[in-house]
Amino acid sequence: MSSPETSSVVAVTCRGLRKVYDGRRGLWGKPSPPVVALDGLDLGIQRGECFGLLGPNGSGKTTTVEMLEGLLAPTAGEIELLGLRWEKHERHLRQRVGVALQETHLPEKLSVDEVLTLFCSFYSAPRSLDDLLADVEMAEKRQAFVGKLSGGQRQRLAIACALVGQPEVLFLDEPTTGLDPQSRRQIWGLVTRYRARGGTVVLTTHYMEEAERLCDRVAVIDHGLLVRVGSPAELIAALPAPHIIEVELETAAALSTEDFAALPGVKEAHHSGEGGFSLAAREPEHAIAALLALVERKGHALSRLSTRNASLEDVFVALTGRRLHDE
Repeated sequence: MSSPETSSVVAVTCRGLRKVYDGRRGLWGKPSPPVVALDGLDLGIQRGECFGLLGPNGSGKTTTVEMLEGLLAPTAGEIELLGLRWEKHERHLRQRVGVALQETHLPEKLSVDEVLTLFCSFYSAPRSLDDLLADVEMAEKRQAFVGKLSGGQRQRLAIACALVGQPEVLFLDEPTTGLDPQSRRQIWGLVTRYRARGGTVVLTTHYMEEAERLCDRVAVIDHGLLVRVGSPAELIAALPAPHIIEVELETAAALSTEDFAALPGVKEAHHSGEGGFSLAAREPEHAIAALLALVERKGHALSRLSTRNASLEDVFVALTGRRLHDE
């Protein structure tokens, strides 16, 4: 098949992307109002970069990814992958795009070798099985049945299936959810090797460390809207303060965010769980001294006090007012 002309710079583009779900009929036949899952998203993802989509459940993140993957039709807007459109070039795009879902259910009675052989039959120019197995570090599991694999091994096999066709764009939806730290780092290594070959990655994740380590840029999506786009370093540098003071009180309702926000050197204060607060500060040593004096003056006690540098999690809190796992 001849390849339509494609952009040499941009891998993924969407303009005015919108998705509205029809309301459901209730018990008495009265329909509920339509749900706007995504409301006018504009994005451009460069070839060769790892681009992260961050957002809690219900933010529109999964809807966005499913439309980019060609699994869901948008209500309005335009999508281009590699200069092509799903409505015109679906068959061609399926040969050039890889998708690994958060949960991939493969036949448990097939061996790793049989699963990959099956997926190889779907592509015109698949990678060799030896190359694939080496890439995902599963050569020793070639004859193992899927049902006997660990969670991390199953996820690496799922990503191997997505890499069979030597895709130019790889979609990874929560690839390390529920995995142990060692398995998570194996997935990170796999992504790094894929990018070293010139591949483009679109990643969704709930792990801020993962996004900071792997992503060149991230987009924060909340309530169907694009809140902010930038590199992790840029987004963190834009915070009002570079240091975070985390404090927990023995009595949950002892003090409020207003009490902490009024401390010298504290730029923002947020709740971080029952009895917990997160304070953004420029000069933590002065803020901590004032904090300890406040707690003592009010007759309360601390159960924990720690400091750290700001992270993407703090960016998310600053932009949305809640943590990524709150919903």
